[in-house]
Amino acid sequence: MESLGAFLKRRRDQVTPAMAGLRTYGTTRRVPGLRREELAQLAGVSVGYYTRLEQGLAETASKQVLDAIARVLQLDPIETVHLHNLARQPAASGLSEPPEERPHPRVIALLESLGEAMPAIVLGRRGDVLAWNRTGHALMAEHVPYDAPQDPARRPSMPRMFFLDPFTRDLHRNWDELARIHVAYLRLTAGRFPTDARLARLIGELTMRSSEFATMWAIGEVADCTVGTLNLRHPTVGAANVTYQVWLQPDSPDHRLEVYTPNDPGSADALRLLAHQSSRPAPAEHH
Repeated sequence: MESLGAFLKRRRDQVTPAMAGLRTYGTTRRVPGLRREELAQLAGVSVGYYTRLEQGLAETASKQVLDAIARVLQLDPIETVHLHNLARQPAASGLSEPPEERPHPRVIALLESLGEAMPAIVLGRRGDVLAWNRTGHALMAEHVPYDAPQDPARRPSMPRMFFLDPFTRDLHRNWDELARIHVAYLRLTAGRFPTDARLARLIGELTMRSSEFATMWAIGEVADCTVGTLNLRHPTVGAANVTYQVWLQPDSPDHRLEVYTPNDPGSADALRLLAHQSSRPAPAEHH
């Protein structure tokens, strides 16, 4: 997980005086980015207060102060939300075991209403697959049992598969781009749910088992992932270029219905073929 002070220090190091409109007159600097006193002056707060904030010693920070700091650090809207989330965390918040995630009935009804022509997956807050239609399963994880999401202990984890599963890595031609998005979204989620023990274990596991995840996590990017492109090399239907877009359900805002649509005629043909194959009944077993 991440503290407010660590986030502020890392982002302060990334903003040069020139980026902030300051003149340094050729003096030698011992910090890669802004000094604390420079950031405090630009944000309109005292150096002492900002120092306590970065050291985790300030009890509260107003929205106005956080917005001013975000402006100096040149944070985008999602990064600013993350800053506010971190500032709301209690100083000594411990981890707790969250309840099992269950997809809302209205999300399942929406998933079922899509039929099989449009691949779709329901994801939980940590990227676990809570449900999918057969085409979504075939598109993204045909090597995983279709019924796996029904059992919380067997649910596929998209972040785990991205970094630890060779099939998923081979599936995505733009793996590097998508992997960075996964990590950035996990960081945003960690700011929203700082006491989630399962999320902390997931981040710890990936950090230990994947050097690429550890490197991306250390960079500290924060992003939401609501729309993007998948360049696939699917083992069954070949190349496909699809857009993913996320639908949110107000009754369960932590859960995301991710829907995949083709970007060109060839990809549309590939998805139609996948839907046709996925809808065929399994062959009967002969004893």
